[in-house]
Amino acid sequence: MEKYERPHANRSSTYASSVRTRGLLSLAWVSTLDLFDQATAFGRLAFVHVVMMVGDTLVTVSLAGSLFFSVSPTEAKGKILAYLLLTIAPFAVVSPVLGPLIDRSANGRRSLVALSALVRVVLCWFMSHHLTSWLLFPEAFVLLISSKLYVVTRGTLVPEMARTDQLSQHPAQMDDAGWPTLDQMNETGFAGFNAQLTLLGAVAGLLAGLVGVGILKSLGAPYVLWVAALVFAVGVVAGFRLKRPVRVASLPARSAGDSLDRDIHTLRPAGDVEVSWGLSASALIRFTVGFTTFLLAFGLRREHAALGWFGVALVASGIGALTGLGVATRVRNRWRESTMLTLALLGIALGAGVASRWPTVVAQVLLAGWLGAMASMAAPSFDAITQRHVPEGTQGQTFARFAVRQQLLWVLGATIPVAVALNFATGDGIVAILAGGAGLIYGVGRRFAVR
Repeated sequence: MEKYERPHANRSSTYASSVRTRGLLSLAWVSTLDLFDQATAFGRLAFVHVVMMVGDTLVTVSLAGSLFFSVSPTEAKGKILAYLLLTIAPFAVVSPVLGPLIDRSANGRRSLVALSALVRVVLCWFMSHHLTSWLLFPEAFVLLISSKLYVVTRGTLVPEMARTDQLSQHPAQMDDAGWPTLDQMNETGFAGFNAQLTLLGAVAGLLAGLVGVGILKSLGAPYVLWVAALVFAVGVVAGFRLKRPVRVASLPARSAGDSLDRDIHTLRPAGDVEVSWGLSASALIRFTVGFTTFLLAFGLRREHAALGWFGVALVASGIGALTGLGVATRVRNRWRESTMLTLALLGIALGAGVASRWPTVVAQVLLAGWLGAMASMAAPSFDAITQRHVPEGTQGQTFARFAVRQQLLWVLGATIPVAVALNFATGDGIVAILAGGAGLIYGVGRRFAVR
């Protein structure tokens, strides 16, 4: 997929190129080097992403402890349904309001990142005092808005920071009109950069989840939120440290055709065939993740499983995510992003089908790891498709709209096992049929649509 290599201040691009063509360990090595190389724009973005993922994971652990584990399954069902509906509401703000704001404030995106972290610092402190009150829900609503603001902004920052590193070290790489000659990067997408962020976020989230569970069991949910507030305070500083994007002084005036193209993408960002089909596949994967997550959670509660099983499922999901990234890294130069999405859907169908034949707790935990692998293969691929096919000036609105659709599917998938008591065999069978059908439709239908 992605052959473009970003030059680094402390190592040669040839070395980076040889490393990126290998598997998970090499991806982890390069990602670690980028994370600690704070002289580069992408390195600073990687640090911000790690901080945000740690904070969000701690918030999730604290809410799980107060909304799910501390009450009876019947009472937990009502609170979880209310929270799921609450997760949709922030997108009513993110999509029509914050999306255009992100597109119009290219130089102020680092301020938006810092603002999203600052809001969460304040809200974590308030939520720590209202965990047993209904005030928790409006506070969580505002916190989710700030979280989605960062997620959407990050999608627009990946290509921007990559170009900043490229142009800052090779300013002569421009054509006669003054545009950067990044044809290869634009052609192959940004899957490698997205994979690095996904890897760093998965590792950070896994470690933060284990630490959060330890704090939850020993000290309680309020202390988890206090630690999250400290983490987000670091995120405020890290957000302001993001580098300003490199701008070319002599940019050509946009033609009427370019303006029309941008307007069309603003009104209908999924108008591109690759993007529209990729969005459908990605959203269906999100549906299966939401469905199986709460199928496992309420299934374990009905089985009266020990709390340790939830931790094992969390670890399995994290290991699966790392494994999926390793596979994606090794084959991305040979397979297209669309192929990765097809394989992810068919892989989910296969794993769910096997689990439905042996509906045990162990099988469900293994399925959680398998789904983590498939989802981590798909997410960077769809991000790369969007970043390559959607004009930069409309990416903020596009990522916001796509986030709405994906979140709606995730919530819809999660709501079903919360509202309806399903056993493991039935739930896994539903996932297998949906993912298998979607994989076949996407694999065949997209090819005909492109032709």
